[in-house]
Amino acid sequence: MAVGIFDSGLGGLTVLDAVRARLPDLPLVYYADSAHAPYGVRDRDDIHALTKRAVEHLWASGCDLVVLACNTASAAALRRMQEAGVPPGKRVLGVFVPLIEALTERQWGDNSPPREVAVKHVALFATPATVSSRAFQRELAFRAIGVDVEAQACAGVVDAIEEGDMILAEALVRSHVDALKRKMPDPEAAILGCTHYPLVQDIFQDALGPDVAVYSQPNLVADSLADYLERHPDMVGAGQANTFLTTGDPRRVSDHATQFLRRRITFEAA
Repeated sequence: MAVGIFDSGLGGLTVLDAVRARLPDLPLVYYADSAHAPYGVRDRDDIHALTKRAVEHLWASGCDLVVLACNTASAAALRRMQEAGVPPGKRVLGVFVPLIEALTERQWGDNSPPREVAVKHVALFATPATVSSRAFQRELAFRAIGVDVEAQACAGVVDAIEEGDMILAEALVRSHVDALKRKMPDPEAAILGCTHYPLVQDIFQDALGPDVAVYSQPNLVADSLADYLERHPDMVGAGQANTFLTTGDPRRVSDHATQFLRRRITFEAA
């Protein structure tokens, strides 16, 4: 069986690339709900319904383990799906926790009480839906105390990246960083809370300045997944070749994905 990676669009390909580099023999099925992207402007019930449908499709396709490589889905749907009950033998994981554990310097699975950490002022850049969910702040509170988080909803950035308009994406990133710094002039660290944002990480870093530590998700998620699979080897079976599925137009999505990763990616209809 393969491991499923789900995103509303193409941002999760940054996670897929990091997982492939970390676990080259792991078969993967990538599912892009391109017909309904972006999720970041949808309401919580809509995001939950779409995410649940996609995850169930991946489960039915033989992916017993699914990674939500979408912060909006992780923020709005993951806890609700887990509380409703996951079928026996199935798992769904999000992308917030590895990022927060890196920020707070906690080991994977460290369930000790929250404690003081070195970083006190954190900027969070994410989609409007992720910001409004306050899921990042909730997960952070489980692990750290005394951390001030200032969130900036980065409207338009995902759309610009998905369309390949990097000039617009850069302009939007710099505008959102300026807006954040008006609220928090001197952040010590910045969280890129969307898997699209690694593609413009250098722009975030330049706009924030060299003294701000910028945390991005793909490698952190890949390392956490490797650790999880080492502890749960039963979640990986014989597997098949990597597969790319989309609810959108496969040709159009393939062209954008190829531009996105700078190598040929061929999507099939989900």
